[in-house]
Amino acid sequence: MGGVEIPEELVGARVALRHRIGDRDGRPLFTDAVGELSAEGSGAVVVHTRRGPVRVERSAVVAVRAVPPAPPRRAPLAAIVRLEGLCADAWPAQVDRPLGAWRLRAAGGYTGRANGALALGDPGLPMPSALDGVRRFAREHGVPARVQVPVGSPWDRAVAAEGWVLDVGHAKGAEVSVLVAPVADAEPPLGAHIELPSGPSDEWWQLAVGGPPTPAQHQVLAGAPDSAFGVLRDPDGAVLGQVRATVVDDHVHISMLEVVPAARRRGHATALLTAAGSWGRERGARWAVLQVALKNDGARALYDRLGYVEHHRYRYLVPPT
Repeated sequence: MGGVEIPEELVGARVALRHRIGDRDGRPLFTDAVGELSAEGSGAVVVHTRRGPVRVERSAVVAVRAVPPAPPRRAPLAAIVRLEGLCADAWPAQVDRPLGAWRLRAAGGYTGRANGALALGDPGLPMPSALDGVRRFAREHGVPARVQVPVGSPWDRAVAAEGWVLDVGHAKGAEVSVLVAPVADAEPPLGAHIELPSGPSDEWWQLAVGGPPTPAQHQVLAGAPDSAFGVLRDPDGAVLGQVRATVVDDHVHISMLEVVPAARRRGHATALLTAAGSWGRERGARWAVLQVALKNDGARALYDRLGYVEHHRYRYLVPPT
């Protein structure tokens, strides 16, 4: 029995592929393989399933169709807590005070991540009392009363149950995806002139915050010990883009990726990400991690092309008005 023709546009897509695997009592036996489809010469295809690759002769294929992407596997809560803690260490606030397993953070209002309570476990108090403590801390340091919670965590549900709501007024976006990827042993593209000094230059600050930093900005961006402040230049020395990389345990936290508008869509962001990852790998990092607002479709598409996958999400909750 000859196989059905596989449309070329399905190569690279996620498919359900039914194929013949033999006979029993004179009847053909079939099975399905679900995963990304790749070609193996003219005579076979491979379906990359969650259990491993399945090679199928084209002559054995009886049906094939595209299927939606698989839902992401949810990371264990302990892994989420650990990664959130590492990301906070890579983004140090001026004040970082414990409240049980929560971290009350303040940095002059610079960024949501550095200003508010990071909920990573039991605050050691009944939830109403813990949230009262968040409000007092916010008043004391002149920052918004805000709790950053991993989506779907017990603390997400507990804070929401007290009436706290999504911070829809958060300028950068109240819902954030935390993405990870293995650190590849790769070099930036030829012709990319990238410097990775251990301290930020005046040019780096100019692109990052528009000039000399405030004390809060300096602490958040330059306060972590094992960091690099990448700058990409054109052949004439003009700055085209920047990135920040910080090694925290076995991860390199990547942030502040920016390319000047006139130089976008030329591969510069990819070059900067590659350089930052390689720098981290040389210092023992096995994984790259970055945080991107859900509404930033352009950045998320770039990271997806580069192999980043979602580890978890977090969101900001604020008191009801």
